[in-house]
Amino acid sequence: MLGKFMPREGRFFDNFVAHGDLIVAGAREMSALIADVGNLEMRAKNIERLERQADEITHQTVAMLHHTFITPLDRDEIHQLITGMDDILDLIEDVSQCLFLYDITELTEEAKKLGEICVNCAEKVREAVGMLSNMKKGEHILAICNDIDRLESEADYVMRAAMAKLFREEPNVKQLIKMKEIYQLLESVTDRCEDVANILEGIVLENV
Repeated sequence: MLGKFMPREGRFFDNFVAHGDLIVAGAREMSALIADVGNLEMRAKNIERLERQADEITHQTVAMLHHTFITPLDRDEIHQLITGMDDILDLIEDVSQCLFLYDITELTEEAKKLGEICVNCAEKVREAVGMLSNMKKGEHILAICNDIDRLESEADYVMRAAMAKLFREEPNVKQLIKMKEIYQLLESVTDRCEDVANILEGIVLENV
């Protein structure tokens, strides 16, 4: 009886898309920041603002789960997906905060490459969640997930090469420690994108 008076479906897909838009915006801000740290404070504040907006969408989505009788996807899948997406933007903010706290004035080409890969991954996540409301596009979603896996592998390769170069050529120990953490954080952004891709794959395979 109670179910008759509770909402059905909810705006879950809209929330996924809105969150995906914020992830892309955050990744682009981060990549632009890495390319030119001259606007570090402004871009760091922009990323912080985007992260707060994404947190609000995450909270709204979780609250919606508790007030929606029939959901379009499994409840656990919805929760895993929105929190997994939120983890991406959290790490993007960690990168910007790290650059700010470490007072980084210049970044390497490897860091810039990792930033570009992060943007590509974010755009793929946004594209995939945008199709999630239509399971007829399941094969396309799976193809995008494969693209994200490939990009994560590329980021892993770039990070390993960057680390090797760093330990060979950087004489300043403090700078070495700073860049090591930045490389690891950037690669972790792609890891979180891959985690979301794995969640999306599971959703598609269970619902097609």
